[in-house]
Amino acid sequence: MKIAVRYYTRTGSTKRLAEAIGQAIGVEALPISVPLAEPVDILFLGSSFYTFDIDHEVRDFIRGLDKNKVGKIVNFGTAVIMASTFKKVKEEADKVGIRMDKREFHCKGEYKDIYTGKPDQKDLDKAAAFAKTIVG
Repeated sequence: MKIAVRYYTRTGSTKRLAEAIGQAIGVEALPISVPLAEPVDILFLGSSFYTFDIDHEVRDFIRGLDKNKVGKIVNFGTAVIMASTFKKVKEEADKVGIRMDKREFHCKGEYKDIYTGKPDQKDLDKAAAFAKTIVG
C-alpha cells in the first residue's frame, strides 16, 4: 500500500501533527508545495481553518490532484475555533472525484496566546494512533 502525508500550516501546529502521523506509519510528512510523485492509495491531508475556510493553497492542491492517482483522502488538522476542516476538504475532493475516508483526526492548535502548547504530546500520540488504525 502506498501512502503519502501532506499538510499546510501557517503556525506549525498542523505540521507537528503531520510529522507524528508520518513517523507512526513510516512516511515522510511533506508540505503541500511538494506534489505527489506517484499514485497513492491513501493521502493523509492536513490543514486548518483560516477565517472560517481552508486556505486557497489547500483548495488549489486538492483541485490539482488526479482522481486516478489518489485512492482516498484522510483528513486531519488543527483549529482554534472551528471543529474540523472535513466538510470543506470533502467539498473540494468531491469536485475532483476523490473519495474521502469518513474517519479523521482533529485537535486544537495554538494561535497567538490561545491554546498555548497545542497540539501537545497527548494530541500527537493520538494522531499517531489514529494513523495506525487507518493503515492497519
